[in-house]
Amino acid sequence: MAQYLMSVLFDTAPYSATAEEMAAIDAFNEQMQADGQWVFAGGLGAPSTATVVDGRDGEAVFTDGPYVESKEFAGGLWIIEAPDLDVALRLAAQGSKACNRKIELRPFLSE
Repeated sequence: MAQYLMSVLFDTAPYSATAEEMAAIDAFNEQMQADGQWVFAGGLGAPSTATVVDGRDGEAVFTDGPYVESKEFAGGLWIIEAPDLDVALRLAAQGSKACNRKIELRPFLSE
């Protein structure tokens, strides 16, 4: 099974899920857990809570705020396991419907 990252993209306020969306997300998570596809999921803090860390040249430099200023940002994520891209795409579509947001699906690199 391959692992995929499903990033939840926020582009309009409110930047948190409604009670109805949370219930749908919980049901989606429970189904993926029952099917053995769920690895991890979580919500992320607002971009204003980000810190960019650059330790490439000697002492690390810490910069408050997001790395990229953008209208859209990742507000949550799922890590899933799926036998192929078609299944991962189906799960991403279901996740998008559950959270009422766009999803970016990306495979993890395999060895």
